[in-house]
Amino acid sequence: MAMRKIKKGDKVVVLAGKDQGKQGTVVRVLNNDRVVVENINMVKRHTKPNPNKGEAGGILDKEMPLHVSNVALFNPTTGKGDRVGFKILEDGRKVRFFKSNGEVVDI
Repeated sequence: MAMRKIKKGDKVVVLAGKDQGKQGTVVRVLNNDRVVVENINMVKRHTKPNPNKGEAGGILDKEMPLHVSNVALFNPTTGKGDRVGFKILEDGRKVRFFKSNGEVVDI
């Protein structure tokens, strides 16, 4: 599998939509170029009770996936979202780096 610009556990900034400007941590990366971000893009899910699974019914809050193009990796030095590139270090490791200041993301 190819290396992704955004991974699980990354701190990201939302660039577009109703949660624009908010920050959160990536909970899950889906294989259709979508990411689920903690407490971002919350929707109300009307759930029927399912006694077999022991689920209570009601209106639940749930995170929905965002397209990866609508989030940017958070750069702690600039305090903003940043574009990401790849480069190969001298020791042969492939790492992600911030385009604005060239700092390496993966340590």
